[in-house]
Amino acid sequence: MTIAFTTRRSLIATALLGAAAVTSPLAALATFPSKPITIVVPYPPGGAADTLGRIVARHLQLQMPGSTVLVDNKAGAGTAVGAQAVAQAAPDGYTLLTSSNTTWTMNPALKSKLPYDTLKSFEAIGTIGSIPLMLVAHPGAPFNSVKELVALAKAQPGKLNYASFGAGTSAHFAGEMFKSAAGLDIVHVPYKGSAPAMQDLIGGQVPLSFDTNVASVPQMKAGKIKALAVTTSQRISSAPDVPTLAESGLPGFELSAWVSFVAPRGLPENARQTLVKALAEAVKTPALQADLAKAGLEVGYEPPAAFEARVNRELPAMRALVQKAGITVD
Repeated sequence: MTIAFTTRRSLIATALLGAAAVTSPLAALATFPSKPITIVVPYPPGGAADTLGRIVARHLQLQMPGSTVLVDNKAGAGTAVGAQAVAQAAPDGYTLLTSSNTTWTMNPALKSKLPYDTLKSFEAIGTIGSIPLMLVAHPGAPFNSVKELVALAKAQPGKLNYASFGAGTSAHFAGEMFKSAAGLDIVHVPYKGSAPAMQDLIGGQVPLSFDTNVASVPQMKAGKIKALAVTTSQRISSAPDVPTLAESGLPGFELSAWVSFVAPRGLPENARQTLVKALAEAVKTPALQADLAKAGLEVGYEPPAAFEARVNRELPAMRALVQKAGITVD
């Protein structure tokens, strides 16, 4: 009897251990992803970041059969609201953030206190490319070139406004670089995202804006805005007739927004490997490359290690720019 009782206890214990193994976190990780993944976009719907986030979400699902990838817009504070939400999320692979150097090098260069740390709070999943920025104007604005704009702004200091898709964003930095390089006094008007800034530009509430080519080119082709220049070192394929700012009398002018995906730091290895591989494989597909290019992204995949190197290289340069151009948060 004693032997039978002991054996029975052993069998029960073994069964319980087996059940625990099936339901343990380690076992659950083996089936990652087992629930929907959310990509946080730190801008309102309708802008460049939102467009690209939704494109990538759709293609990530194809790389992880049976998965669901959703997009959640958390706008505000020049992307800091969305970044904070992801930094504070569980590091389990089910919450990602997509944004640009606005979040990872420009905000840290501009603001002494942020609710996240670029490298300590996040780990990279991968970088998918860069978005050119454009200097665009309302069709009725009394200038048709950068030269004419500069002449008018110098004749009427403090009278012209320019919009950006948020204080501390790449569009804000581009505008302040432009002011500094051309020696102008024009007023920054920050918006909570590209879509509302573009809406007010089209409506004539602001005469000028720095925005992405993703948002600008369709409106330019529709005749709703006019493009004066691009901020990249070379002309862009989506608007080959639009000159660069360097060509327009500001030599050496160059700025673009690179787009990366990150997760809260501390991912389980299986989740990290799955996400990194899924993004890398997705960007290799002609279908995603075509969708990204159509949206205006200059496709150029970089692995996670390149993210940290880029941040370490760019952050000092952005801090120097803040000092030189006197960039402040409005």
